[in-house]
Amino acid sequence: MVKPLSARVTALLGVALLIVAGCASPTPSAGGSGGAGTVVLATAGEPDTLNPVLNYGPDGASLIFDGLVARDARNALTPALARELPQVSADGRTVTARLREGVLFHDGSPLTAGDVVFTYRAVLDPKVDSTLRSDLDMLASVTAPDPATVVFTLKHPYAPFLQRLALGVVPAKAFAGQDVNKAEFNRRPVGTGPYRMTSWTPGDRLVLAANDRYWGGRPANPGVVVAFVADDNVRAQRMRAGEFDAAELPPKLATGFADREGHRVQRVPTADYRGVMLPMGNPVLGDLAIRRALHAAVDRQAMVDGVLGGAGEPAFGPVPPSSEFAEPSITGRPAADPAVASAILDAAGWTPGPDGIRARAGRKAAFTLMYPAADSLRKELALAVTADARKVGVAVTPQGLTWDAITPRMGTDALVMGYGTPYDPDFVSYKLFGSAFAGQGFFNPGSYRSATVDAALQDGRDSADPATRRAAYATFQRQLAADVPWVFLTYLQHTYVVRDTVAGVTPRVEPHEHDVANSLWWNVHTWTKQP
Repeated sequence: MVKPLSARVTALLGVALLIVAGCASPTPSAGGSGGAGTVVLATAGEPDTLNPVLNYGPDGASLIFDGLVARDARNALTPALARELPQVSADGRTVTARLREGVLFHDGSPLTAGDVVFTYRAVLDPKVDSTLRSDLDMLASVTAPDPATVVFTLKHPYAPFLQRLALGVVPAKAFAGQDVNKAEFNRRPVGTGPYRMTSWTPGDRLVLAANDRYWGGRPANPGVVVAFVADDNVRAQRMRAGEFDAAELPPKLATGFADREGHRVQRVPTADYRGVMLPMGNPVLGDLAIRRALHAAVDRQAMVDGVLGGAGEPAFGPVPPSSEFAEPSITGRPAADPAVASAILDAAGWTPGPDGIRARAGRKAAFTLMYPAADSLRKELALAVTADARKVGVAVTPQGLTWDAITPRMGTDALVMGYGTPYDPDFVSYKLFGSAFAGQGFFNPGSYRSATVDAALQDGRDSADPATRRAAYATFQRQLAADVPWVFLTYLQHTYVVRDTVAGVTPRVEPHEHDVANSLWWNVHTWTKQP
């Protein structure tokens, strides 16, 4: 989860942007122009780093870097820096990639197998603060038998390994004698991708210029400006003022552009869910009866219809209904039922008081529900949960905070969170629900532990057999539904507003993480813009 700026800081930066317009090139201005043909985009989240080793765009489409593989409009894997899809041995434990010839980094140096080896070894290096290390814990070694060949040796078969090869490749020489964690590269990156970075102003914008020597062909536009605007309302105002060519907005704000001349609203299907993380260490939420009652009480369809304006569907677990691994008994759960919720609480001894709020042994059924203050969608979901819980005698206090204030409280207070991926159920869920990651920041922040879930998640990633994997993830989903460490609420459609002057937009199913990378502009290098 990318930590956004506060709404106040963003508003001030918006004013500053207008003041300094013309001082940097290219610069967003009226009409969304950042120089002739330059595409200006707006997103809420800003990365902490632009180094793929440190978790920038690990699933590809990062604009600056390429992986050995990429994904097409259907999210199917295609060769990228590898000249063909890497070959997997019969036992599933050796993967061989052969590199394209003539690929250059932005500084003109040639790509070699040594750069690929360095990239993956850096992720695995315990001295490097990479959150991706557990994603590659099946990797025993990575070697380069010659300058154009990379061999990955796995500890065990791992079905989605080729998808991990979308990770952007960095030039080894850029880190010679440097600490990867503190390297200048992290803010001034050099990749092989369709764009090279020209400037990054934290809290304001990232400016990219077309890579004239891109192996995939020069981009159709001269460059891209990514404006970082955390506050949804400010982003909508600036889109309305003509500063951007495309911007992601919450459904309700995007709907306001539906009849606006010169604009179109793009709804994009996703695997991106929102839910309430329930920390096991909370004295109220640690009670299974409370968690199951909340699960039964929340009206997910009302949230889809009201909060999302129809741009989504109810969520009952972390594997989207569109996935081949979705468990039908979970995805097809019944609608909200306050009567069932009340019966669960009655049976557990939570008795309504004079004010209607239940209590047991002198403790009220009450808890705080945090959400990031700048995120209007999560705020509305938090308010909806608050209202539904109150109907069954549970008092919820919604609280909008900055991420800095939220982070230290995740072990004790509930939080509206978002995650999800269309690529493989191993991605995200292994860390989010595995006991080994309990309490590790945004990995399993509620410290949920289940031996059944741990075994199922491990079986799902260790086996390459599709039937074994389906059975493992079915067990995982059923146990998660029984334990209710989260109350899943909705799957979103990501909504964007795009100016009619932009052509070449191609939506594809998106993951939760979709700011600079993996957004509607995953193929922005093919976009064109008319004056």
